[in-house]
Amino acid sequence: MTAAHQITAGFMPLFDSAVLVVAGEMGFAAREGIELKLQRETSWANIRDRIAIGHFDVAHMLGPMPLACSLGLTPLASETIVPFSLGLGGNCVTVSNAVWEGMAAHGAMPDLDPARAGTALGALVRERATANREPLRFAVVHPHSGHNYELRYWLAACGVDPDRDIEIVIVPPPFMADALAAGRIDGYCVGEPWNSASVAAGTGRIVTVRALLWRNSPEKVIGARKNWAEENTEALAALLRALHHAARWCQDPANRGELGALMAKPAFLGQPEAIQMPALTGRLQLGGGVERSVEDFFLPFDKAANFPWKSHALWFYAQMVRWGQLPHTPQNLAIARDCYRPDLYRSALKPLGVALPGANAKVEGALKVATPVGSAGASLVLGPDGFFDGQIFDPDRIDAYIAGQKRA
Repeated sequence: MTAAHQITAGFMPLFDSAVLVVAGEMGFAAREGIELKLQRETSWANIRDRIAIGHFDVAHMLGPMPLACSLGLTPLASETIVPFSLGLGGNCVTVSNAVWEGMAAHGAMPDLDPARAGTALGALVRERATANREPLRFAVVHPHSGHNYELRYWLAACGVDPDRDIEIVIVPPPFMADALAAGRIDGYCVGEPWNSASVAAGTGRIVTVRALLWRNSPEKVIGARKNWAEENTEALAALLRALHHAARWCQDPANRGELGALMAKPAFLGQPEAIQMPALTGRLQLGGGVERSVEDFFLPFDKAANFPWKSHALWFYAQMVRWGQLPHTPQNLAIARDCYRPDLYRSALKPLGVALPGANAKVEGALKVATPVGSAGASLVLGPDGFFDGQIFDPDRIDAYIAGQKRA
């Protein structure tokens, strides 16, 4: 039988593409009448450009990337919207063994504590500067990525100016571990399994994780060309339902073995199942034989992980302004706010009776513990969502937030 909808979707070989991959490979898309064509890419720049020129209808994208596309920060500007989030958390910061030894000499412990690790790294950075050594070089996956902003946020809060005290370069995710092993970079921030890959190879140490820098924070999303979404409303709604069912399946511990085997295939990650288990279980091998469990390390479904919160979009926008990528203007703010589309999410999923938050935005960093919140449909628990430095982001007070941000 011919599918009612044909949708072409690009993705990167990262574990947080799992919801999209499962939607296609486990039959959830087909049940919604969709022929979902998955195309693996090698860099976020390719994803960005191919959605702009129409090769992809939707794509696995970095959370801030659709904002950058819509704000004209990309070579091929294109209106791109976010009707669905692919999960919360999932990233780590990994450093070379030599950098870890230097951090340990300044008090770092293998406990993933962001403040302790950041303070130790800052001391190492200053020690190297005093000795006239080259600045440390850290890699992120793209200029408009949560990785870039979380790395900068962490460093600045710990007294390191990410533009003056270190060097930040761009490296595609699958190349991170090899770049570290080759000595081309000293550390990186990336999604799994590319942190665990360095640990498994004995060339790197995980020093902190996104789930502790900003708890239950956004990472990857589904980006859709706005004109495609407007012209194919039924296809998009069907896709969102398929993704919802796929995300629920991914979250179920009973499916971990099957999910790990699927993602290990060469068409997706091409990495052993064992290297993917940390993302699924939150039990991370940090290096040196140390293991730590991280609560809510990566959530593909729970705690409204799939809801495209406008407050997430606006925090990314605030970081773009903070680091000089664009000016803070009413027009830019409006574009950023309109990029994430909870209205489309609600419209597609309301018939299923699923939990829908009572608001489209929330104060980020306010929940200290997991908290039941008002919702339509099923019950809903959010948080904790704190930033490690205790900051609060209120999207209704974004002017004050931007004015108060420091470089270091």
